[in-house]
Amino acid sequence: MFTILIVEDNEVLNKMMCAKLRQEHFQTISAFDGEEALTVMDKEHIDLVICDIMMPNMDGYELTKELRIYYKTMPILMVTAKGQMEDLEKGFKVGTDDYMIKPINMKEMVLRVNALLRRAELVNKKRLVIGNVLLDYDALTVKIGEENLDLPPKEFYLLFKLLSNPNKIFTRIELMDEIWGMDSEADDRTIDSHIKKIRRKFENYSDFKIVTIRGVGYKANC
Repeated sequence: MFTILIVEDNEVLNKMMCAKLRQEHFQTISAFDGEEALTVMDKEHIDLVICDIMMPNMDGYELTKELRIYYKTMPILMVTAKGQMEDLEKGFKVGTDDYMIKPINMKEMVLRVNALLRRAELVNKKRLVIGNVLLDYDALTVKIGEENLDLPPKEFYLLFKLLSNPNKIFTRIELMDEIWGMDSEADDRTIDSHIKKIRRKFENYSDFKIVTIRGVGYKANC
């Protein structure tokens, strides 16, 4: 079970967020400012942090900056009443992975949490070997035997996602949300186009096959 730390100084909202996440089978821990959150992090294993920006003692920007020193890949979701572009830019510069504007839609929060956790799982896997094909997530490289194959980042992420979960069917929406982001304006044709390019590049290799599931999405047969 994943444990999520909710750092929000509004006690009512903190409780509501915790209740919704527990309903979705997450374990939750509450903190009410950045300093309290760091104390929790020293004592508990946390898989993801949701933090407000405007908090007493230590705000969300400072908390995120501090967390990134010790937790390089842990997902962080910022929640704030601020919606100006400069605030968004500052949040991403200090290390947040995603952003939500108040008032919070609880269903959207759960969707974003699940997407961030899936993405973090991919990062933690780092390297993937399928037959004679080696994918290195950190370097964004693909090696087939002694041959190096260059893939654009989105093609790499898409291939890595499918090969990390052999025989699992992913809908186009799932792939779009995770790799392009929930706020992307790209459509289904973007996924289809990238899949076609991947197939062409690996058409002479038999270690895996990307299969179309008509009307649904794609899966990898390995």
